[in-house]
Amino acid sequence: VGRGRKGVLTGKKENLFSPMRCRIFGHRSKQKIIIVVHRVDDKIQYNSSMNGGGMRPGIILLREGTDTSQGKAQLISNINACQVVSDAVRTTLGPRGMDKLVADGRRVTISNDGATIMRLLEIEHPAAKTLVDISMSQDAEVGDGTTSVVLLAVEVLKQMKPFVEEGVHPQIIIRHIRKASSLAVQKVRELAVSFDINTPEGEEMLLKTASTALNSKLIASHQDLFAPMIVDAVLSLSQEVDGLDDLRGMIAIKKIPGGDVRQSFLVKGVAFKKTFSYAGFEQMTKNFTNPKVLLLNVELELKNEKENAEVRIEDPEQYQSIVDAEWQVIYDKLDACVNCGANIVLSKLPVGDLATQYFADRGLFCAGRVEDGDLKRVAKATGATIQTSTNGIFEGVLGTCANFEEKQVGDERFNLFTGCPNSLTTTMILRGGSEQFIAESERSIHDSLMVVKRSLKSKAVVAGGGAIEMEVAKYLKEHALTIEGKGQLVVNAFARALEIVPRQLCDNAGFDSNDILSSLRRKHTQDENGTWYGVDIENGDIMDTFVAGVWEPSDNKSNSLASASEAACVILSIDETVINPRSQDPGAANGMMGGGMGGQGPGLSNTMAGAMDAVNAQKGGSRSGNLGNGVSYLKGRGGG
Repeated sequence: VGRGRKGVLTGKKENLFSPMRCRIFGHRSKQKIIIVVHRVDDKIQYNSSMNGGGMRPGIILLREGTDTSQGKAQLISNINACQVVSDAVRTTLGPRGMDKLVADGRRVTISNDGATIMRLLEIEHPAAKTLVDISMSQDAEVGDGTTSVVLLAVEVLKQMKPFVEEGVHPQIIIRHIRKASSLAVQKVRELAVSFDINTPEGEEMLLKTASTALNSKLIASHQDLFAPMIVDAVLSLSQEVDGLDDLRGMIAIKKIPGGDVRQSFLVKGVAFKKTFSYAGFEQMTKNFTNPKVLLLNVELELKNEKENAEVRIEDPEQYQSIVDAEWQVIYDKLDACVNCGANIVLSKLPVGDLATQYFADRGLFCAGRVEDGDLKRVAKATGATIQTSTNGIFEGVLGTCANFEEKQVGDERFNLFTGCPNSLTTTMILRGGSEQFIAESERSIHDSLMVVKRSLKSKAVVAGGGAIEMEVAKYLKEHALTIEGKGQLVVNAFARALEIVPRQLCDNAGFDSNDILSSLRRKHTQDENGTWYGVDIENGDIMDTFVAGVWEPSDNKSNSLASASEAACVILSIDETVINPRSQDPGAANGMMGGGMGGQGPGLSNTMAGAMDAVNAQKGGSRSGNLGNGVSYLKGRGGG
């Protein structure tokens, strides 16, 4: 038979083959050809051998055990996987959303924050990991809307699934999704209501956005306490041009288990927990007014000679001079700190017992092993400069504040710097009955901080409660009528996908989503004043959410729509999925490509390694031979 010709192989009764279409590989010779046909998962593999010759070598492209899938089936499989992921966070959306408990064997996390849940789930599906990425991106960029962006992306995929099944090319779908997303973002910016933060109305707008971000959180019932704290903290950063860019570094959140959540408070300055200290710590002064602060990155501890140091002495008294010199080094450092006029000495590195007692005798306060973030906040607040040496310290590098005190908070003692000249840094002290509650409170406050920051930057808000999604959906449906061809269907489907937000809000609150969505569609379509009508969570009806004070930054919605559309496009653009198996042998991957390494490194084949060994052996200098993985010859004393 000719090589590569197609034929029909008909098996006899003793064979287990039914008539099948196959490709027969043969050789142009009179020798007998044996053809073995295997059917494995609808893929036919052929092994051929000849009586008088060797086997024809096969071409191996992928490692054994590699899973590959192509075409429409694997695209639908990826969409189904994303739908399963969205089901895990679907019920956490909105003020009536439920919490999730995630246990990883070491700790237990209770949260309804979408980004936290997505991160803890440790999703293995390669396509579904895209949803984790957009959720984390939304959390870093905006802070809130991490659940909404996942639901929007998956709902877009769900609406596009019928088009994929009917054979519409993915590139046509992607092109019109991007067009619809661009129109939606543009519409959000047109609808956004701008405000001036320097007016009382602007400050009230910030309070409302902070409260809206806390609505769906565990501490929603304490909005009256936390919302003003959050707004004050962010406004203190906005006094500097680039202050908002380093929000995480300038606003610290300290957690102290115990007590009531209402005992949480805001420190307009810096507060950090008392560090490890020696016996002389209790004798130090713990309260100062207008102190001078010295910040160091220097170890104030007596250091002995190095173990590998070699000193030759001719007289035992010379050894005493060496010991005295060591003591003199530490005393010179301590004298320099005292003589510069500082009242408080903080160091990132350890402060030993000698230095602690030395400072206590002279009425100074010191602390070592201060965390890097706390030290930078103190420097920012007091105006001090961190020194890496005690030589040449002058008054210009010292900082100051109005008051310094050590205060007992619960079971912990905190060092508080208040009345700082640069009121850029703030510290929130959180209290609560359990560690899980305090951890969730911290995540909630972080989301609210980011929302207020975004509101300050964009200076524009939109109404929440599904109102903005319904209005944008109405606009896209009207625009779809101007499009010819398949694009009209895709844009219409994208508009329907946006309705997932109000629908899920209703479902999570226990209301009939069909009735409420019907009312919302009619209100937005027929009433000119129905632009800001969304879901009324309290009464199971619709209401003007803008008048009710449910406000969100316009950047939040713009980013959600853009990220969700991009994620959907990425998943729809995948036409083949290749999953490589994990190797049990660390050197298996290299072994497959090049066989044995020949002692010459992981990148050489047997032939090349053997040739180099032979050349080296002829030169008489180096040894030859094959070594195992991770073993190489040592050059030097006794080596080749």
